[in-house]
Amino acid sequence: MFGLYFCIFRCHGSQGTVLGQGEKLDLDTTAKKLRKAMKGLGTDEKSIIEVLSSHTNNELQLVKDFYKTCYGRILGEDFQSELSGHFEKLCLYLLLPRPHFQAYCLHQAMEGVGTDETTLVEILCTRNNQEIGEIKKAYKERFKCDLEKDIVGDTSGHLRRVLVSIVQGSRSEEQILDQQLVQKDVKDLLKAGVKIVGTDESAFNRILVSRSVPHLQEVFKGYKEKDQQDIIAAIKSETSGSVRDAYLAIVRYVVDPLEYFAECFYDSLKGAGTKDERLMQLVVNHCEIDLKDIADTYLQRYKVGLPCAIQEDTSGDYRKMLMRLTNVYLVQAPSTLHDYVVQPGTEQQAVA
Repeated sequence: MFGLYFCIFRCHGSQGTVLGQGEKLDLDTTAKKLRKAMKGLGTDEKSIIEVLSSHTNNELQLVKDFYKTCYGRILGEDFQSELSGHFEKLCLYLLLPRPHFQAYCLHQAMEGVGTDETTLVEILCTRNNQEIGEIKKAYKERFKCDLEKDIVGDTSGHLRRVLVSIVQGSRSEEQILDQQLVQKDVKDLLKAGVKIVGTDESAFNRILVSRSVPHLQEVFKGYKEKDQQDIIAAIKSETSGSVRDAYLAIVRYVVDPLEYFAECFYDSLKGAGTKDERLMQLVVNHCEIDLKDIADTYLQRYKVGLPCAIQEDTSGDYRKMLMRLTNVYLVQAPSTLHDYVVQPGTEQQAVA
């Protein structure tokens, strides 16, 4: 959604934890390893963890195809017959092409009674135009439905308008700033909120959803200069409910995406019980893009390493996989899997 600027930021200015095999990719050996892990009595979960956590999603698509060619079997179906619980889900999520996984998450968020608005906002409000297009295509292929129509049918009010605007995938990608337009947008946001009784959400929607990232950053600076509070405080005071969450997601992502996603991880782990679906979505969506940097930000902000936080809140093979995926040193470590234990203060080291 945020165009070229953030595409460059995420691809070249950030680092994921899963770097993949690159030229060392060996489809034959990898397929044999997976088949051996599930053949006969019992399952070698360690080998499955090692393979899935050390190959990129594109590499895993090649592995899936080669596995089917060699054995006439579907890798995902073998996982379903051999694995269970959150570990099974996580393995299956890692196998899905990323746009299909995001489409699946959106569909799950709207399926059945009630709507998981957090997932809708978290995914749609942090994607660039190209990614939105890929998700819409994958959604259509996978569910034979139109994403926009499903959003319209499952949401209402101002949140519906925000999400419908976003799925158009038409955010400006202009990198040259127009200072006159910046100042106009600052004035429009002030008029839409603090300077009137009530709030003109249409002005917030138009500016936050359609302007480029560099433009919005300048608008937010200008807003703070004109008002005693920043744009985040203004949104909190002028809006409420799910539309406020959507506006805040856009603003926080524009201001500092690493801070935003570190907070998302924290929210998935805090309190009684773990929001496992949200945690898995975050890990799968970020492990190849910027998860190392998100983990570094998490450590700085919350004074505990992300792998250590996950260790405290999860268990079993599910925990082992998550810890591998959130720690670049574990993912790139030699292929000797033990029970991972991350000690406080050593979150960035592989400790057997």
